[in-house]
Amino acid sequence: EGTEPVFTEQYPALCLHVHHVTRRARACTLHLPHGPVRTPVFMPVGTKGTIKGLSSRQLLDMHGDTVPEIILGNTYHLASQPVIE
Repeated sequence: EGTEPVFTEQYPALCLHVHHVTRRARACTLHLPHGPVRTPVFMPVGTKGTIKGLSSRQLLDMHGDTVPEIILGNTYHLASQPVIE
């Protein structure tokens, strides 16, 4: 926390600071263009335009530390299987 990102020509949109390692677990800050993401992190996965396991209302009702800092949007399925609904 509080680390400044150091973006390079090789990685212009990604910077990872490792704060602590215990066996196979790591506490890190992942710096992305939209802002930092602390790990470990709860990251809902969106496939075909939906967040699996959560309703829109549940996502909007989250508070405090349960609000996801990042959502993985798998847009491959939207592009490869377009549907009119």
